[in-house]
Formats: sequence, structure tokens, C-alpha cells
Amino acid sequence: MRLVQTDLPGCVVVEPAVFGDARGFFYEAWNAQRYAGHGLPGSFVQSNVSSSSRGVLRGLHYQWPNPQGKLVSVLEGEVYDVAVDIRRGSPHFGRWTAAVLSGENKRQFWIPEGFAHGFLVLSEQALFSYLCTAPYDKAADAGIRWNDAAIGVDWPESAPLLSDKDAAAPFLDAIAPERLPVFPG
Repeated sequence: MRLVQTDLPGCVVVEPAVFGDARGFFYEAWNAQRYAGHGLPGSFVQSNVSSSSRGVLRGLHYQWPNPQGKLVSVLEGEVYDVAVDIRRGSPHFGRWTAAVLSGENKRQFWIPEGFAHGFLVLSEQALFSYLCTAPYDKAADAGIRWNDAAIGVDWPESAPLLSDKDAAAPFLDAIAPERLPVFPG
């Protein structure tokens, strides 16, 4: 496997070694010892899968308190995946990075605790996988508006399909400081 650093420290794209022939392919999607050796989490406590159609945008989501780190990938289809640093006191507060994940490229994206996460489906359909370091906590569930101009994510779609919750999410500067993660500095 190969790690590709993004411009946000902590957010890493993982390119697994893929072995294929005329029958298909095989790759190791996660190995506790190997990933921990690269500084990524050695354990996850929850696995989620979602299916979405072209133009659906899910995000920008986070949990606080009880944050989740996420190792995400696309099993089928293609998405534009985004992470935003929302840790109070971080030198990168409000900055974002993105990666294209697909069933074809088999890339994974590690989004650490303290980052908001979202994705936009680029293909007709996408099957999306999340490995989470903490369980979902409804009381800690939170979000930031996908098109917050102060963050300025360059989404490849200007009018995505949104849930009511995501469409009504607050802008980052409207969120009370105690509802945001803290940079461990």
C-alpha cells in the first residue's frame, strides 16, 4: 500500500496494492497491523455502507463530542470526497482537501477525528463504505453547510441533491465554539 499525503495534515489517501488477472482482482481493504504501522488506526468499531445516485451530496458531517475518525472508500461508482478541518485552534481551521474515490481506483481516504466529512456522487450510482473509530452518537451528530463560502469547497456540482438536514445545516461561523472539536496543540 502507498500513502498519499494531502495538504491537510492528518488526512491521507491510501492506495492499496491491487492484484488482478482475467478473473478479477484482490486487495487488502484493511489490516490492523499494517495500517497501524503507517500511523493509521489499528481498530474500528463500526462499519457503514450507503448507496446514492448521481448528484447526491452527503455532508458535511461530524460528531462532537464523541468524534469519529473515518476510513472511507467506494466499492462501486465514483465520488468527490471532502474533509474540512474544524478543530478550534488548528492552524488549518476551515481549510478543506478532497480526493476522487472510485470502485476502479480503490483508493481510501482517512479522515481523522475533528474533521467534517462529505461526498458528492459523480457516477450514476455509488456504493460507499465507512469504517469508523467510534460508534454513531445521535446526540453528537452535527453538520456544516456544504456550500459555506468561508470554507469554499470547490464542489464539481453547483446544485446537488441534499437531505433536508444537510440543506439546513449551519455555516461554520454560526456554530458555537463548544460544539466544535479542539485542536490538540
